[in-house]
Amino acid sequence: MFDSDRWSEIWNTLSRNKLRSFLTMFGVFWGIFMLVIMLGMGRGLSTGVLGSFEGWATNSCFIWTMRTSIPYEGFQRGRRFEFENADIDAIKRGVEGVDVVAPRLQLGGWRDANNVSYGSKTGAFNVYGDVPDIIRIQATDILEGRFLNEKDIADERKVCVIGSKVQRMMFGPTDPLGEYLKIKGVYFRVVGVHQPRASADMGEDKSGDIHIPFSTFQKAFNSINEVHWFSITGQDGVEVSRIEADTKRLMAHRHKVHPDDPLAFGSWNMQEMFSMMNALFIAINVLSWIVGILTLAAGIIGISNIMLVIVKERTKEIGIRRSIGATPRNITAQVMLESLTLTFIAGYFGLLGGIGLLEAIGAIGIESEFFSSPSVDLKVALVALSVLLLSGLLAGLFPARRALRIKAIDALRTE
Repeated sequence: MFDSDRWSEIWNTLSRNKLRSFLTMFGVFWGIFMLVIMLGMGRGLSTGVLGSFEGWATNSCFIWTMRTSIPYEGFQRGRRFEFENADIDAIKRGVEGVDVVAPRLQLGGWRDANNVSYGSKTGAFNVYGDVPDIIRIQATDILEGRFLNEKDIADERKVCVIGSKVQRMMFGPTDPLGEYLKIKGVYFRVVGVHQPRASADMGEDKSGDIHIPFSTFQKAFNSINEVHWFSITGQDGVEVSRIEADTKRLMAHRHKVHPDDPLAFGSWNMQEMFSMMNALFIAINVLSWIVGILTLAAGIIGISNIMLVIVKERTKEIGIRRSIGATPRNITAQVMLESLTLTFIAGYFGLLGGIGLLEAIGAIGIESEFFSSPSVDLKVALVALSVLLLSGLLAGLFPARRALRIKAIDALRTE
């Protein structure tokens, strides 16, 4: 292995026909390069998309009311209805496996913004009426102050927790704690600043959200006994899809909605979406390995073929070596080492090229909501290198066996 004469011989053999060696090595280079790029890009896509789930309770679902589509118990189709405060305890008591039930209100409806002012500044932000448990479903980091608590709910305090975007746009360098924001003509004292952990919520920047106590919202904005939607999580091991179905069934009974009405309730199952995204990226990762290995295999086959050509060109040399005492082990080791050298050099530069391109993409800052930080894990790189070395050995195995079948007397007669 460390015989300088052997390595000198390998170099002479490979450099004898530089173009042939280069083209052969390029196949392996391209295979490992594409494998690294596809795995890195897949990871960047996974990081970007799954980053939007960070901070969310993935065992959660969200349910809201819509128009009925089936007449029921004297009510016509197309009826609008709202959840009520009594539904909160009804869900907690009547739906098995529920962990957190967080009622929520929003000014203006889903994704609608509201005029918020501070001094001479005016901004448009989402304003939510929440209970403290919402932070267990939609996690956020408190940068200053605190989040809502049960005392705020019980005393119907006019306080609010603002997002970092609200702080930046409305207060600038001023410390917002203790200051008052005017929301729809009602003043709320700022008690905290938050930064959501999720990178985005279906394209929406959640750092612009303002949270006020649920009970305060109901009185301040004429939403007495209304709940716009429920955020619900299940206990460990409980299927959220079952909780979602049971909750809809219970609410249909309480609000006199046909149990088979498909349009009366809207819902979003975070668990199903997260599982689907995970399965998608596992499939992308597997596909990347398959395509990369097949591309690499094409390069390895090229190396094996070239080694067969080299063995044929060196028939007389192999015969002479056999006649002066070279053992089959020596011949096999020489051929396989040449194959492994070709594979390793090409694969090493392919690995470096792939990682270098991914680092360049990261340095340039090519990122979006659905793509972030393309990279290859060290373990993956080591696995790819191991596959490469194993492939190099396999590429040299058949040519080595071919070399062993050469008889010394026949080899000496060849021209």
